Amino acid sequence: MNKSPGGSGIFQRLLNRTERIGNALPHPATLFAIFAVSALILSAVGSAMEWEVIHPGTKETVKPVNLLSHDGIHRILLEMVENFTGFAPLGIVLVAMLGIGIAEQSGLINSVIKLLVLNSPKHLLTFVIVFTGILSNIASDVGYVLLIPLAGVIFIAVGRHPIAGMAAAFAGVSGGFSANLAIGTVDPLLAGLSQEAARILDPTYEVNPTANYYFMAASTFVIALAGTIVTEKIVEPRLGKYEAEHEDKDESFQKLTAIEKRGLLYTFLTLAGIVFITLIGIIPEDGYFRGVDGGVLSSPLIKGVVAMLFITAGAMGLAYGFTTGKFKNDSDIMKGMATSMKTMATYLVLVFFAAQFVAYFKWSNLGIILAVEGAGMLMSADIGLIPLMILFILLSAAINMLMGSASAKWAILAPIFIPMFMIMGYSPELSQVVYRIGDSVTNVISPMMSFFALIIAFVQKYQPDAGIGTVIAAMVPYSIVFMLFWMLLLVVWLLAGLPLGPDANIFYSLPE
Repeated sequence: MNKSPGGSGIFQRLLNRTERIGNALPHPATLFAIFAVSALILSAVGSAMEWEVIHPGTKETVKPVNLLSHDGIHRILLEMVENFTGFAPLGIVLVAMLGIGIAEQSGLINSVIKLLVLNSPKHLLTFVIVFTGILSNIASDVGYVLLIPLAGVIFIAVGRHPIAGMAAAFAGVSGGFSANLAIGTVDPLLAGLSQEAARILDPTYEVNPTANYYFMAASTFVIALAGTIVTEKIVEPRLGKYEAEHEDKDESFQKLTAIEKRGLLYTFLTLAGIVFITLIGIIPEDGYFRGVDGGVLSSPLIKGVVAMLFITAGAMGLAYGFTTGKFKNDSDIMKGMATSMKTMATYLVLVFFAAQFVAYFKWSNLGIILAVEGAGMLMSADIGLIPLMILFILLSAAINMLMGSASAKWAILAPIFIPMFMIMGYSPELSQVVYRIGDSVTNVISPMMSFFALIIAFVQKYQPDAGIGTVIAAMVPYSIVFMLFWMLLLVVWLLAGLPLGPDANIFYSLPE
């Protein structure tokens, strides 16, 4: 068990109070159920009061949908199962955990951790975890289901608090969502929405997927540094020393044995074979792993990254398990997969209620109405470039607490802010990069974030009484510091007049 959070400073006491208040709330699953009921009631209130906004994209009037009406009640009953089974993170997590379960039960993950801990500089461990979390975003949601729990195990292995390790990984994966050294799936998605919004004023304007590359590449190192500082100076001291139960301790954390080394060798050869097959399918222009348009970003390697994780982790686990003798037959393999599913029981309960809440909020149009109203308040402000961009960051961050999908929010905000900022002389690329900052920094404290329930389940492995308050209290410092560091980087970037990406400048002039 871990000691109660320490720290006597004002900020530490505030975090401790946040945790106590948060954990005094009902069980997270119950809380999501309350949120779902609240969304139903608010939809009826909004409908009765005739709230309405003009959708910036379609120009249609958007009104609240009363989910307590005849049709609404029918929809609630008829789609309850589909809300649960169709909840996007559910399948991702379960499929990934099946493959990871094979690797874990084979002993592979334990041996890899030994290798990392025995050979990595301890003073760089936190930075490496946050940095890896940021880079994992190119592989869709793998960071959530693989890196975050792995970071907790690694921190235990070096005698540090596992929740601090998971917080560092979560900060990188989610708080640093937009930053990366490579172009990911979110870049073309947002660029397409930005281009459509820009063409409201300039029908020939193009926004490339690389529009924010320079800024986001620099952000990768800035956010990794910020995450390291927060983990080691704020989060870990507050958590105190972790006193592991017997089953959490690795009493024989020594050098790898000969059989373990042989297992890792065959595992590496298996991985090399998978990489070779992948390269053959992706490098040629007509490769079998290329997307239907011949592109890499549209390939099944990117869109089906969870399936690739299952296959890769499973194959490596099989190679290691049969080499070391941990697996002797197919029954051992199936037991390993079943064991990993047992740890998902709490998550399944949480997801059921979280999925209903997210669905009701979407059906009711409340998210769109609140987003458009907030955007209107910002538009009325007549201030300079830097204050305006900072306000836009704050608005995006606030809206992110209400709507989880980055593309859904940008589909609403882009048609408002991109044309407005273009008229003011600011480029669509700038609008997009500022939105991405705000969209990222509050991910780690937003219950609307799809994987928030999973993070709670991970934390409860080491602190069974943990709840929403525990996670939010641990992540609030990251949210604040990330926002400050990112704002500072943006201000420096704007003052220096640096391009945001290839052929993507800060300013814009309307065509004659």
